[in-house]
Formats: sequence, structure tokens, C-alpha cells
Amino acid sequence: MNDKQKDLFQKFAALASLFGLTIVFAFVSDAFLTVGNGMTVALQVTSIAYLGIGATCVIITGGIDLSVGAILALSGVVSALAVKAGAPVPAGMLAGVLVGALCGVVNGVAVTWLRLPPFIATLGMMLVARGVALQITDAKAIGSLGDSFAEIGNGSLWRVATVGADGFPDVSFPGIPYPVLLMVLLAVAVAVMLNRTTLGRHLYAIGSNSEAARLSGVNVRGVTLFAYVLSGTLAGLTGCVLASRLVTAQPSEGLMYELDAIAAAVIGGTSLSGGVGTISGTVIGAFVIGILRNGLNMGGVSAFTQQIVIGMVILLTVWIDQMRHRR
Repeated sequence: MNDKQKDLFQKFAALASLFGLTIVFAFVSDAFLTVGNGMTVALQVTSIAYLGIGATCVIITGGIDLSVGAILALSGVVSALAVKAGAPVPAGMLAGVLVGALCGVVNGVAVTWLRLPPFIATLGMMLVARGVALQITDAKAIGSLGDSFAEIGNGSLWRVATVGADGFPDVSFPGIPYPVLLMVLLAVAVAVMLNRTTLGRHLYAIGSNSEAARLSGVNVRGVTLFAYVLSGTLAGLTGCVLASRLVTAQPSEGLMYELDAIAAAVIGGTSLSGGVGTISGTVIGAFVIGILRNGLNMGGVSAFTQQIVIGMVILLTVWIDQMRHRR
């Protein structure tokens, strides 16, 4: 079985798990298969998917990025502070995304030019970004950001609602949330980049054998730097969208999100050894985590037990990945 066949096997295994969980939770709660709950799950999954897409590109190169949760928080508070200072909402959001990209540049430079292990470089950035976010906000949430700030996180396309006799809206179709549409666009764009461009092939080549890629003329430093910048940029975007959803920027937001992102990538078939992975698999992995949490919530399972279950799923998935790699 070659790498492509192994990747397809892992992806279809994740897809089978997704359908299996859906069937199980449909029996647990009658509300699980409703359109409203489906949109809720999709909206909850978006943060994991954004970060997971970036994590997939980094892991494909043989690296890891532990800083995305902290970068998410820093970017969110920067965008909120910019808006509070009087900047237009698009400019504030752009400032947050640029902060994420800058953090990605620092990560990439530390890994490529300073030759620090990715684990250590991104761990350091995680601490720095979280500390800066807490420092510039005095560890306080930033609220009162206005309706326009909340639009991208809470708006939806094709929402159908009528005003009832009681004066309250009767929602026939909740619409497709903007963050979900953005998730689809990002997934398609990055998937095309990985599968149809020279840059994507170079990412896979570096993860498979960086020295062989270098001897073949691949700009290993530049391509690796791109992967970390992309991861930081998507983390910045996630922070802005999440702040918009909550209409509040929290300097403590994003705790443990990096582990969800890595788990989504691995569940979807991305190998921690590098050189193998797809965006479609990562999105499936993100939905596995999202449906698992949503279904356990509906089943009345405590948050502590949910952590245990998801932790066991991650351990099992990584063990399967390691066994596949050894074979």
C-alpha cells in the first residue's frame, strides 16, 4: 500500500467514524439531526477547521505549531483594541490578521534560520503571544464593540425569517453562517494550493525528505517559512472571527485550541512524521471532534468526561498513525 492509498484509507476511516457518530447521536437525541443543530455544529467547528488547515500545512513539512491558540487570542484583542480606538471594523480585522501573520513569520524564522526545533520555537511564541495579549488588555475582556463588529461572526446567508403575531421572528431557515462559508472557501483554496501547485508539491517533498528536496532545488527555508506564516495568518483570522462571534475579545481565549487543530489534522490522515495529509481529511477530522462534543452535550455527558473521551480518541488516532508509519 503506497502513501496515497494509506492516506485515502485513513480519510475514509475518519469519514466512517463521522457517519457512525452521527447515527449514534441521532438515537440519543431527536434534536441532533435538525437543521438548526447542524448549523450550530458547523459554526462550532469553524475555529478548529481554520486552525487545522494551517496545522496541516505545517505538519506536512514535518513541523508543529503550538502557538496558534495564543496567536488567536492576541489577534482578537488587537482587532478589538483597534476598533475601540476608532478604526473601521475591516481595518481592525486586518490588523488582527496581520499580527497573526507576523507571529507566523517569527515562528518560521526561528525554525528555518535559527534552526530551533519547531516544538520549542512555537512553544516560546505561545508564551510570548499569550503574555502580550494579557499585558495590553490588563488581563481584562474588551466588550462593547458594536453591531458592525459582530456581523462577520454572527451574520448568515439566505436566512429565512418572518415576524409572528407576537412580534418575535419565526425562523424557517437559520441561514448559512458567514464563518462556515469562509471555512469552505479556505478549505478549497488551500486544498487547490496543495494539490495543484508547485508550492504544494514542495511542501510534501520537504516533509518526505527535506535533504532530498533541497538537493532537487526546492527552497526549503522559504517553503517552510510559508507554512508557518500561513498557520499564523489563519490563527489571526480565527481570533478575529471568534471575537466577532462573541462580540468580545478575551486575552485568555484559545486555550488548548492548538491541540484540537492538531487532533483534527491527525484524525483526518495527516501524518505527524510529515509528507502526508489533505485538507479534506482535516475538515472531516474537525467535524468528528465537533459532532463528538455536540452529541455528548446533548446526551448530558459532563464536560470532564468529554475531555476524557476526546483524549482517548486522540491517543487512538495517533497510535494508528504511528503503526501505519512503521509499516
